Amino acid sequence: MLRVTRLTDYATVVLTVLAAEPERVLSAAELAERAGLETPTVSKVLKPLAQAGLLEAFRGAHGGYRLSRPAGQISLISIVEAMEGPLAMTECSLDDTSCGIASQCGARANWRRINDIVADALRGVSLAQMLDAPSNPPSGPGPDASRRIPARLANV
Repeated sequence: MLRVTRLTDYATVVLTVLAAEPERVLSAAELAERAGLETPTVSKVLKPLAQAGLLEAFRGAHGGYRLSRPAGQISLISIVEAMEGPLAMTECSLDDTSCGIASQCGARANWRRINDIVADALRGVSLAQMLDAPSNPPSGPGPDASRRIPARLANV
């Protein structure tokens, strides 16, 4: 199963809290309270987000964090990569692979194509869009067609 880590999920939640009030500077404790998370967990996600340039950090008695740019300019790919490093569906999806069979592997090109599709889908969703409630709530079991990401694989 393909899944982002729990910390990446929490990072997105923390960033949506900040995106809801973009002018405010919030401490880790305030962010934790608003996000419904533990303060140590929030502190753990703030560091890589700040290092990636997604947050501005302010020191002092009234210090804290705020987004470094508008939420509409922060894509999900930037959040995922801040927390997990470059997106790679498989080891060979990266350019500098250490796989011993990479030069003769017939599946590598297709994994790279799939990797690019997933990356493009994440690039196409901004933090601002994550604040919006879905227009059509799911109506029962199964995937919600309105939330599907259209993707096409090119024929080789």
